Amino acid sequence: MRKTVVGILIVVAIGLAAWVLSLNQKLGQSRADFATLQSEEQATSARYAAAIDEVAAIQESLQEIDLGEHGTQALQTELANEQNLSQDRGEQTMARIAEIKAGVERANSRILDLEEKLQQGDVKIAGLEKLIKGLRQTVTEKEQQIVALTTRVGELQTQVAGLETEVAAGNETIRRQDETIQQQTASLEQSRQRLGTVYYVVGTKKDLSRQGLIESKGGLLGIGRTVRPTGRVDGGQFTALDTDRATYIPIDAEKAKLVSAQPVDSYALESNGDQLALRIVDKEAFRAVKYVIIMKN
Repeated sequence: MRKTVVGILIVVAIGLAAWVLSLNQKLGQSRADFATLQSEEQATSARYAAAIDEVAAIQESLQEIDLGEHGTQALQTELANEQNLSQDRGEQTMARIAEIKAGVERANSRILDLEEKLQQGDVKIAGLEKLIKGLRQTVTEKEQQIVALTTRVGELQTQVAGLETEVAAGNETIRRQDETIQQQTASLEQSRQRLGTVYYVVGTKKDLSRQGLIESKGGLLGIGRTVRPTGRVDGGQFTALDTDRATYIPIDAEKAKLVSAQPVDSYALESNGDQLALRIVDKEAFRAVKYVIIMKN
């Protein structure tokens, strides 16, 4: 019987040893699992902290797009107050819009990278997802602002194009009116000159006769003959005189007479030292006869 008890004790001892060994193995595994869990928790915390920092950086970049002298708010105010936009100003404004658009695209790219990293790290936190959703909403709003700004620039440039067309049409109208005025002025000046100009010739009886301008009529045996115009002027050496600008005809002789048919009271022969001058006293009456023939002695 003693041998039986000893056998039982041996079996019990072996069982206890196996149980203790199993407990030690489970304890070691639990410790390893705890260390792994603790490491994963630290990594998750680090990824969460990095994600929070990235969200804050993206938010700051989006705020910079709004604020500042070149931001969307300032540009919206400027465009709202603009009545028209020149080509240079339009190009500058579109360059600013391009910079804003580039900033929004960079922010959107950073959001996509952040979401990808969180998915790879299997980090799903409701508060963080809400922040990222807010960033996406902000990006969407900025994209809508860019569309509105671009549309406004297009409207202003269209207005400028319309104004430039109107100005060009106005300038063309003014040019045509100027041409018409110049033509009318030239025509009036030609008419004035035509009405105001007489043609005079001064010469001896022999010279004037040789030119076919005068002839002697009447009298008896050459006595008492009257000198009068022949009515022909083609061969005469006439000089033009604008009576609206000049009223004197110089005569290089001490005596002279007017042979042509100007009214006697429309002119006066005046002495000027050893020479004469014909002074026109009634321009309209005098230039009723266009050709003036003065015979000097």
